[in-house]
Amino acid sequence: MKALWLVSFRPIGKLKSNDFYQSIFVDSIKSIDFDVTFSLTQFNEENVLDFINNKDIKNFYTNISKENLPKDKKYSNKIMLDNALEQYLNDGDFEYLVYSTADIIVPNNLFEILSNLKKENFCALIYPNTHVTKGVVKNNFWPHYGIDLIIFKLSKEKAKRFKEIIKNYNQYDWGINENFYVAASEALKLEKFNLFKYANVIKFDNDFESFKEDRTWQINSWKENQGYFINFLKENNLSKLYAHGSYYYLLYKIFNFKDLNFNLLLSYLIFYPYNLIKKILSILKR
Repeated sequence: MKALWLVSFRPIGKLKSNDFYQSIFVDSIKSIDFDVTFSLTQFNEENVLDFINNKDIKNFYTNISKENLPKDKKYSNKIMLDNALEQYLNDGDFEYLVYSTADIIVPNNLFEILSNLKKENFCALIYPNTHVTKGVVKNNFWPHYGIDLIIFKLSKEKAKRFKEIIKNYNQYDWGINENFYVAASEALKLEKFNLFKYANVIKFDNDFESFKEDRTWQINSWKENQGYFINFLKENNLSKLYAHGSYYYLLYKIFNFKDLNFNLLLSYLIFYPYNLIKKILSILKR
């Protein structure tokens, strides 16, 4: 069995902590006894090719100049997914397509857990992450925003269908990814599993401002991608709440009683009251 791992790396050599996180990420995957090939689509990020050569990982490497993107755009997760699906269909006998960010530690038992899900096709994920902020590990039940590891088990027919439904979809820079992937799993009619009670994902908080990606940039990027995402939802007869309800709707869509343990139940009990109260208070202060 084989897995194709869809990811893209930040520039190497600009920030020591970022380099460290990405190195740990790769090492956590290399330590797993499973045949993994990386699907790497880069956009002129500095020193990445040297990094992956030094790490000695199996990979499909594609570099796309930023000049081929719309003005002022840095990267595109849609282009990355397109390339990965093409590789999945044509360049290997893959069973899993994995999407993740490059700032996590992947649980060593991931594929062991997946092998116990006796389904031909499915979408699995781990939520919530266990965050590391400034070197401090947070508790593993607080419902942080972000789903940074999503696994699809896809037959060739499902992978072809995946490629078809994203033909008119676009995405650039930051935001919408987990909303999109969960929505896509519904469009593909895949059963969803939250593996949180079996494994934890360690997530390192990034220093976005060092890459000129401050909160204003993130918000503007998210809003632009929201428009592309709404078009995708319309084309596939999916609820617009994926785009407008944000995590309130997203966590509802991945909820399943059989996935619950005490900490995950606690996350849900915290998330909805806590965030709804915060939202109401922020509206009242305007």
